[in-house]
Amino acid sequence: MESMIKDIKLAPSGHDKINWVKNFMPVLNSLNDELSKSKPFLGKKMVVTMHLEAKTAYLGLVLKNAGAEVVVTGSNPLSTQDDVAAALVESGVTVYAWHACSDEEYETFLHKALDSRPDIIIDDGGDLVSLLHGSRSDLAENILGGSEETTTGVIRLKALAAEGKLKFPMIAANDAYCKYLFDNRYGTGQSTWDGIMRTTNLVVAGKNVVVAGYGWCGKGVAMRAKGLGANVIVTEVDPIKAIEAVFDGFRVMPMTEAAKIGDVFVTLTGCRDIITKESFAVMKSGAIMANAGHFDVEINKDHLKSMSVSQRTVRQNIEEFVLQDGRKVYLLAEGRLVNLAAGDGHPTEIMDLSFAVQALSALHIINNHEKMKKEVYIMPDEVNQRIAELKLEALNISIDHLTEVQKTYLSQA
Repeated sequence: MESMIKDIKLAPSGHDKINWVKNFMPVLNSLNDELSKSKPFLGKKMVVTMHLEAKTAYLGLVLKNAGAEVVVTGSNPLSTQDDVAAALVESGVTVYAWHACSDEEYETFLHKALDSRPDIIIDDGGDLVSLLHGSRSDLAENILGGSEETTTGVIRLKALAAEGKLKFPMIAANDAYCKYLFDNRYGTGQSTWDGIMRTTNLVVAGKNVVVAGYGWCGKGVAMRAKGLGANVIVTEVDPIKAIEAVFDGFRVMPMTEAAKIGDVFVTLTGCRDIITKESFAVMKSGAIMANAGHFDVEINKDHLKSMSVSQRTVRQNIEEFVLQDGRKVYLLAEGRLVNLAAGDGHPTEIMDLSFAVQALSALHIINNHEKMKKEVYIMPDEVNQRIAELKLEALNISIDHLTEVQKTYLSQA
């Protein structure tokens, strides 16, 4: 299969990026050493659809070293790094992706990847699963199982499973402790602000920051905003999460109220139409909007365009919209994932944990697919424990262990 990438000559800088992240991914390095010897995926085909940057590339190489025939595509048109894609191709991985691809090209890449007739899939957002339950459903019977990286994708999976329509077992990697406790909270928290700050070059301290959604990602973004000196406002639809935000020290109010006082808005709900015409109508001039949810539907761009008299790019990854009354509002990275479209994604050490979850999810499927039902599974706790132990070992941190007496005490009825 011939890859489709921007330019193979970009590979040298891509190799440099991959080699850099390998220095800070000790858990994945340990799994690479182990799986390279046992080669549990020998003879199996795997399709990985994720944000194609250096950390994802290293996961692809670990799977290849474990014996798999690996095909990688991007899960977002703006998050693919062309030099990394080229380096992967030089390393023997088939790649269908390039930066800023059109919607049609993006769809083509997914179809080309599925043409490999994979045994296992690793999805990010559910686009692969959607195709395998739609126009490419003829391939579903070949799938031993797969895993899903994001909250958005898991929501889609659970909806399929609830309707009895899921065609193969899927592991909700996003719901593993070693994923959401660290990736969603610390990873999204840091990388979102990295994307916003490097794009705008503006101070955060003293600004009113509106965080839409107080799940693990929202908690991380709100925590980091507070640490940077912002006045944080949270919007929520879940009363339990709303009261949690209050107890964490944040103001909570509806979006239409927050829109009047917000300086920076960050959406992280996994839903659509979080910021719409009602909010645009009352925003301050100079308000900045960014999205860190998987799809570019949280900030309604159609509403924004219809209310604007002009639209132009004023700085890389910043679009200025002049509203009919002369107010100017700004949208970052086309409303796509700001931490990847305008940054390098989550910190390397965080993705070390997340991609260990993905590698071990694939291993779990290989070892257990014959007895797995067409359901959504959560990573077994012992796998999370193993990942955490490997990470602690790499950090040279020791912890206490239960004595036999303590184990007996805790197991008593």
